[in-house]
Order: sequence, then C-alpha cells, then structure tokens
Amino acid sequence: MWCDNCLLLLPLRAGAIAWAVIIALYSIAGAIFLLKWGQYLYFFYPEWFIYGGIGMGVGATAVITILALSNRSYIWTRVVKFLWPFIIVISAVRAILMIVQLQRGKDKIQWECDNGGQLWTDSAAAGYGAGSSFPSGFCTTGFSSLNAAFIVSLMIDLGFQMYMYFMVWRYQKRLEHYQNMQGPFYGGYYKA
Repeated sequence: MWCDNCLLLLPLRAGAIAWAVIIALYSIAGAIFLLKWGQYLYFFYPEWFIYGGIGMGVGATAVITILALSNRSYIWTRVVKFLWPFIIVISAVRAILMIVQLQRGKDKIQWECDNGGQLWTDSAAAGYGAGSSFPSGFCTTGFSSLNAAFIVSLMIDLGFQMYMYFMVWRYQKRLEHYQNMQGPFYGGYYKA
C-alpha cells in the first residue's frame, strides 16, 4: 500500500519545489559570501573558492530540481535523485572541513577583527584580498557566535539537503506508480 503523504511537511511536488527554492537561495547566497569574503575566514588558498564552488553546485542542483519538478519530468527527476546523494556527501565533508578550519583560524580571525577588518598579514602578502575589508558585523558578534552560527547553519543545510533527496525520491516513486497505471501496456488499467 502506498502512503503518498508519509513524512511530508508540504504537498509533494509544490512543497519540493518550494524546498528547492529555499535551498537554491541560501546556497547561492552563502557561496557568494564565501567567494567574496572567504579569505577573511579561511587562510589557505584556494580553500574559500572550493567551499563557495560547492555551495554554487548545491544551488545549481536545487535549480535543476526545481526545473525537473516543474516539468514533471521523469528523466530529470531520476537525474537529480542520482545527484543528491553525491551532493550530500560532498556537503558533509565540506561542513567538517569548514568547521575544523574555522577553529584552526580563530586567532587569525580575532586579529583581523582587532585590526579594523583588514586581511591577515600573511594572506595580504600572498595577494588574497581584493582591497575590501571584513564586514564589521561579524566582528561585533564575536568568534564564538560566528562559530556557532556556522556550525548550526551547516547542520541545517545538511538536514535540508537530506529532506530534499527524500522528496525527490518520493516524487519519483509517485511518477512510477502513476506510470504503471497508464496505457494499454503491461496491464495498465487507466487510460485517458
């Protein structure tokens, strides 16, 4: 027996599209933040570009998911169902690395905040900065708050991605179930 609404917080297709929009928006925004200011938080080139690129990849996968669900495409739904587990594993590894590297660089981040948001001297000497300064809002909250926000955000991101995979999987199963009842082939008994 099929349970079409098991573990669903929203209607399946429309809810999955809305969920993918949320993932796309915060992933792309986070990636842009890392690409623009990542050198103030991570001190080994091209670390922040890798983290930001993975964020862009997550956002792109979410956009492909939106298009697949919007078109009710069985093939593209299968494609994104195949992609999400890889994205989740890559994001989990990225989350662990980001948290560890943020902990390792906490003294350098504190130095940057104490010196008016300028780039760490070794990073500036290597030419990482583009002349911009670290946003002062991050320095006023303090490192412990910044660290906690990163950890919580990365864990929520992984949870959102796992739920997105579940919804894509569930929608694919619904398409397969519906497809089995169609047409004159293989004993299908509904025909429009």
